[in-house]
Amino acid sequence: MNIEPETSDELRALLESQRLAVLSTHDKGAPYASLVAFASTPDVRHLIFATSRSTRKYRNLSDDGRAAMLIDNRSNMESDFHTAAAVTATGTARELEGPERDEFGTIYTGRHPYLCDFLASPTCALFRLTVDTCYLVTRFQHVVEIHVNP
Repeated sequence: MNIEPETSDELRALLESQRLAVLSTHDKGAPYASLVAFASTPDVRHLIFATSRSTRKYRNLSDDGRAAMLIDNRSNMESDFHTAAAVTATGTARELEGPERDEFGTIYTGRHPYLCDFLASPTCALFRLTVDTCYLVTRFQHVVEIHVNP
């Protein structure tokens, strides 16, 4: 990632301060959004989330791994128009297995220890979104495009 230090700091601060994201997938062209608990790798190249294999998001990602995640710090107050920040991360998500699942599962449960039992369930899938591009929006209209995994 070759970006200005201030932008990098804003992006990392946003990812570290938030625990939930909106995951966007699609089913044969129809959009679908889900709320997910997420974790980020320190280099911001990957976002990690878990879901039950019985969910629509699991089915959608199994058919087509292209996805986006929206992470924001809004408080639903008028001040958000001046102070809120949001990042949309786009990329490809795939289910992790074996040693990769263990490695990224440790990052995920380090961020969400209360989800250890959920992640250990045989019906739970752990996904890694490999981020291609982040669109960081601050001060309501200031947009920075960041190419993470070119």
